Amino acid sequence: MTRASPVARVGVLVPVVFDWYFARILHGIADGVYEHRLQLMLWPTRHEHAREVELLNEVRETTDGAVLVLPEQSSDELLAALSDDYPLVVVDPLVRIDARIPSVVASNASGAEQAVQHLLELGHRRIAAITGPPGWVATEERRQAYRGALAAAGIAFDPALELEADFDFEPGAQAAAVLLELDRPPTAIFAFNDMIAIGAMRAARSLGIGVPDELSIVGFDDSVYAAVVHPALTTVRQPLAEMGTTAVDLLVRLMGRETVDTLHLEPFTRLVVRDTTTMPRRGG
Repeated sequence: MTRASPVARVGVLVPVVFDWYFARILHGIADGVYEHRLQLMLWPTRHEHAREVELLNEVRETTDGAVLVLPEQSSDELLAALSDDYPLVVVDPLVRIDARIPSVVASNASGAEQAVQHLLELGHRRIAAITGPPGWVATEERRQAYRGALAAAGIAFDPALELEADFDFEPGAQAAAVLLELDRPPTAIFAFNDMIAIGAMRAARSLGIGVPDELSIVGFDDSVYAAVVHPALTTVRQPLAEMGTTAVDLLVRLMGRETVDTLHLEPFTRLVVRDTTTMPRRGG
């Protein structure tokens, strides 16, 4: 096993530490740090760009390398750090970053394709999507895969069936209510994260629409909530802990000036079928 120096210090910049999503990534980072016998230093950035810039400057002065989780910084700001020969790895970049910046991100496109293909195989044809914020890597890659899967099945894209929302419960419920009150509502919804999906479940319940008998719903993440809501949520599992561990492994190689085959790694996503999807009751 390749090890960095026993005294090598790794800085981790993460928006928050208590959210389940970031906690799972941090869990993987901590495992990687232990495996390589590194010292871990943690800086919460609170989703504040100015704070993140300030902290990265501090991290560069006090550590041997860094892992940045969902950073707010631009490619130019990250490249400036790299230009000083400081190794860093970005986990789950918020927006597209320069190809020269090492990164680890889940296979959004594959996961979204699996979700839509599952609904198509059940017989659904009016499949709606509730996306995340526009411009985010996760949103755009999942959006492209959603539209591509429909096109491959010979289904014309219907803009009325694609709505944007924040990655949260209330926006998901609001978007789902709009979709379900259409003259021709969807028989299935692909939600771009689990919180949106759970919001959609609540909206359906408030309108007297049964899940999955009258509406199938697929989420994305396989969060801690997916298996405990009723009915249990069919969703795409992101390998969050693996993303964290993979980032540390890549960083160690960069810190050791080793040759790497690629600066961009995409751990696999996979569909987890539970109880919120079934064949459509009416004509797809």
